[in-house]
Amino acid sequence: MLTIDQIREILPHRYPMLLVDRILEISDERVVGIKNVTSNEPFFQGHFPDYPIMPGVLVVEAMAQCGGVLALRSIPDRANKVVLFASIDDCRFRMPVTPGDQLRLELDIIRRRGAVIKMRGRALVGDRLAAEAVLMCSVSDRPATDA
Repeated sequence: MLTIDQIREILPHRYPMLLVDRILEISDERVVGIKNVTSNEPFFQGHFPDYPIMPGVLVVEAMAQCGGVLALRSIPDRANKVVLFASIDDCRFRMPVTPGDQLRLELDIIRRRGAVIKMRGRALVGDRLAAEAVLMCSVSDRPATDA
């Protein structure tokens, strides 16, 4: 299990774009994380304000961030690496995600080829499937910054 502080050590994302609150389970081939969806999320102000729905692209981003934790966790030099989206395939949204929901993000590695990782992701609210997709990412060197 990883806490939010441990997730921040792995992912470069910060509020409001950090969309994983906890990792419940992680192995070499699988990760399960949690995103607590609250009514004070900044996107609810403009995305259907009278009927707040979490944007589907952010549900997919939450899955991708969980996959990023899986991709980076075993890399010893992860401070100098970044995980970049390569593709999203077979994406389906099955139900709206609303304030008060807890997203359970489950990702399983389908294939690894060098720095490229393909994963099957599912986002669930309780036992109901909210979204699913096949995600591909690439682990790359982090660009040098001018300090």
